[in-house]
Amino acid sequence: MRAGVALGALTLAVGLGAKAHAGINNRNGIRHVLLISVDGFHALDYLNCSNGIAGVNGGAPYCPSLAALAKTGVNYLDTSTSKPSDSFPGLMALMTGGAPRTMGVNYDVAYDRVLNPPLNDTGNGLLGTSTTGTPCVAGGTPPGTSTEYDEGINLNDVPGVHGQDLLNGGAPSGDGGINSIDPTRLVRDGNCNPVYPWNFIRVNTIYGVIHAAKGYTAWSDKHPSYSSVGGPTGTSTDTNVDDYFSPEINSDSANYELGATPALIPAGCSPSLPDQPPVAAGDDYTGSFLNIQCYDGLKVNAILNEIDKKNHDGTAPAPEPSIFGMNFQAVSIGQKLIYTRNGGVPPMTPTYSSHGGYLDSMGTPSPSLFQEIKFIDTSIGKMVTELTNQGELDSTLIIITAKHGQSPIDTSRYKPNGSPNDPDSILSACLPDSELNQIGPTEDDVALIWLKSSCNVATEVAALEAASPLASNIAGIGEIFSGPSIGLYWNAGDSRAPDILVTPNIGVTYSNSGKKEAEHGGFAKDDTNVIMLVSNPSFKARTVTTPVETAQVAPTILKALGLDPNALQAVKAEHTQTLPGLSFSSGD
Repeated sequence: MRAGVALGALTLAVGLGAKAHAGINNRNGIRHVLLISVDGFHALDYLNCSNGIAGVNGGAPYCPSLAALAKTGVNYLDTSTSKPSDSFPGLMALMTGGAPRTMGVNYDVAYDRVLNPPLNDTGNGLLGTSTTGTPCVAGGTPPGTSTEYDEGINLNDVPGVHGQDLLNGGAPSGDGGINSIDPTRLVRDGNCNPVYPWNFIRVNTIYGVIHAAKGYTAWSDKHPSYSSVGGPTGTSTDTNVDDYFSPEINSDSANYELGATPALIPAGCSPSLPDQPPVAAGDDYTGSFLNIQCYDGLKVNAILNEIDKKNHDGTAPAPEPSIFGMNFQAVSIGQKLIYTRNGGVPPMTPTYSSHGGYLDSMGTPSPSLFQEIKFIDTSIGKMVTELTNQGELDSTLIIITAKHGQSPIDTSRYKPNGSPNDPDSILSACLPDSELNQIGPTEDDVALIWLKSSCNVATEVAALEAASPLASNIAGIGEIFSGPSIGLYWNAGDSRAPDILVTPNIGVTYSNSGKKEAEHGGFAKDDTNVIMLVSNPSFKARTVTTPVETAQVAPTILKALGLDPNALQAVKAEHTQTLPGLSFSSGD
């Protein structure tokens, strides 16, 4: 009986695999692409960990897995992410080959002047029409609304409370994914239909192109809303990602065991998470240097299952995907977290320190960040080992990059600059916080500002300038973009373009939080410069110093799989080039 079942499963997997690659041109020898985003990881972080830096690990290198990939890889030193450099636009740049102006993606929470608010309130405070009493009118003129694509649209979120209760986002069954999305919390189009994450994107993605070519597709990320990677389908179903796994990062870490598939739980994370004070306090996984590794470890094990030709939780056979991958959060948390539980003393001291981040401008990692870098390197090493064991390493293109960087690297330059000195406070009379359909401006180490229609852009820019003279500059403002200069980043008349863009001085973040010492989203070098390492055993080691962008990953992936990069609408519109220095077939 067991042998028969095993043989049947093997036959099914082989059959699915053959079908999966029926439309993929294998002339390049690449049949799979493993895309990894190590959120926050700079090119400098990779240089330091692969070469070693004084004062850390005895001066010896400490990322052997990444260094091994570089021996058959191309390393790009000057790689820039999207601008803004937040997770949502950073992710979608990798998937579409486009910039925010083309994708229509600015931030998890942004604004659109031609959409309607949701039916019900979101978990992060966007009011629905069931609360405001102003119904959505199909065919009418939409009033405009904040657009929220983060944890607030999950099923089990409680209105007015940040985060969720359950790791699976409240899905009625299984471990989450698109079944965790509450359609009544989605913003709506002119016909009052919910705008699902994959339909919010204005252009298609690599997942849509590869799926249309009969490739099998999989992705793992931190929110159900990041199912946007599938790209538009025009329906309420994401049909372009065959296996989407998205444990909710902002869920209560006390429910880890309740929400995690037991087979996916990493060693050391059961029967309880290793760092209990944040769990007792009801923190999510971003509040602990250790618990974030247990969170990321779920997705690492999902990747290992997919390499082994199973679905992400290992319960059924599946083809090894033509495109698959995940994002790591551990490094990002290691860069910015100030540990506030247990008297500020993290477990396993002195291996970990209370402050993450860096010790100097050279990027010397703190003890906590050092441990996060070692964790992601070990995890990537497991993936490479599994590819080797399955005989798939030669046919797999591995891309290690990041959705965003983190600023500042020199932690001593960090300056929390929230109320009353942030742009939100300075322009409060003209921001639609008090109006319906608006959560507020988007602020991190950048500010995207949408004004009330009754307010004048020039007048509000003058107010910001008055608050930022060179002598005092209480707002920490570096540059202000408005009017024609907004055209550097958004198209004129775009319903999603902000009225004003503020980029602060390096280190300034528009927040008064005492739990972090770095942030991302802005336009500074530390925000936008990230690792870009592309590896395959057929490559020779090479370093490229020519500036490149993460948006070039998308057309490169299609080219590697023998598909047409110009099948991507953003690539065609923006003339996005493939990454230089790579050759996938003779004559390229």
